[in-house]
Amino acid sequence: MASITFLPTLFLSLLLSLSHFPIPSLSDTGSFGINYGQVADNLPPPSKVVQLLNSQGLNRVKLYNTDSTVLTALAGSNITVTVALPNEQLSSAASAQSYTDSWVQSNIVPYYPNTLIEAIAVGNEVFADPKNTTPYLVPAMQNVYNSLVKFNLSSIKISSPIALSALQTSYPSSAGSFKSDLIEPVIKPMLSFLQKTESYLMANVYPFFAYTGNTDVISLDYALFNKNQGVVDSGNGLRYNSLFEAQIDAVFAAMNALQFNGVKLVVTETGWPSKGDQNEAGANAANAAAYNGNLVRRVLTGAGTPLRPNETLNVFLFALFNEDQKPGPTSERNYGLFYPNEEKVYDIPLTVEGLSNASSVSTPANGTKTQVPTPEAGGNDESVSTATAGQTWCVANGQVGEQKLQKGLDYACGEGGADCRPIQTGATCYYPKTVVAHASYAFNSYYQKKARGAGTCDFGGAAFVVTQPPKFGTCEFPTGY
Repeated sequence: MASITFLPTLFLSLLLSLSHFPIPSLSDTGSFGINYGQVADNLPPPSKVVQLLNSQGLNRVKLYNTDSTVLTALAGSNITVTVALPNEQLSSAASAQSYTDSWVQSNIVPYYPNTLIEAIAVGNEVFADPKNTTPYLVPAMQNVYNSLVKFNLSSIKISSPIALSALQTSYPSSAGSFKSDLIEPVIKPMLSFLQKTESYLMANVYPFFAYTGNTDVISLDYALFNKNQGVVDSGNGLRYNSLFEAQIDAVFAAMNALQFNGVKLVVTETGWPSKGDQNEAGANAANAAAYNGNLVRRVLTGAGTPLRPNETLNVFLFALFNEDQKPGPTSERNYGLFYPNEEKVYDIPLTVEGLSNASSVSTPANGTKTQVPTPEAGGNDESVSTATAGQTWCVANGQVGEQKLQKGLDYACGEGGADCRPIQTGATCYYPKTVVAHASYAFNSYYQKKARGAGTCDFGGAAFVVTQPPKFGTCEFPTGY
């Protein structure tokens, strides 16, 4: 991933706060997949990963290599796969057709069609690669394509994911343009290749980067697809209700400016981290659940962007697992929907059926979850069909450990001013006598006293917001003061 910085002065007009999306039929939905990265030493074997994908209704996956074990495990699964030729191989792939012939023969031919390889990502965010592999990109793409033709595999698409840092201008979206020094050497030739081969541009789109770098001018609601007043593009008058759509349309506008209006786009990466460093604003599980949950709902409605309303969105969420060996800030290791033990980091629907079964609720800026909290997180496992309209509660995240929960509990009951009398010895909410239960009560008391304000249900990542009334034994949680 590569970050993109937006000029703060360009976002002063953002006044923002959940778009309610209708549940679509299967015939008019966009497509939704997942990135399966492996920069970790604790992931389950590929055979179990395939079972996990199937259990979650995920039928598209994107890899960052051509791992033989993974491709073999995916055979016969009906999961379509995008594989990758890494940046470090671009020079060799560009210099000799024999190299790509050998690569295709070794990495594609043995698996296709039992493994449904639909595309090859040649490189990843090449323009941001410090090793300056940009000159090799288009020749490598052409050689890989020629090799596919040679082996009668030309139905497999060839593209290359770009980072939004390839744009020179991204706001307003209508003014979107590519960096001038990239246009003639690589952008035009690449788009021409994509057009000729009837492929699509791959783009990695991260509203999180824009938000965390410009929190003073970008509304969290706008970044999370939450209900907000929207932003009107001063260039074309179109209204945007999410930063994600605005970023995509900036790429479309940049392509249109070069007369490549017909080239489609697939978002090969997007996501939101469930944890981050102190300077990574908004990186928490609640916001990750809000962004990714709303994104799935947005994609599966089948609607396009304001600039291309008739083109459905095709998106790969980043990522399947938290990856403990990724370098960089804490956020880089915490984009996963699942922990390596296959437990969910947070619970969001991933399919049309899942959306149909989920409660339709608004998500405030602090990232209200749409599911009942798990027992580990401080809730119960009783199903509740609908949320209490407009009401939210704050509960403890049992996965952070008792030490962190106790620290938050001490703060809430002390300096925070929460009403902790009901959890004192012998009081009405003393049982169950667990740190999770007591912390949940105290956190919620603090949250309600603070009028459920954004950021008042966090406690250093030890808490999150839910839309169903929590229950510990017979104890009732307050709904306000």
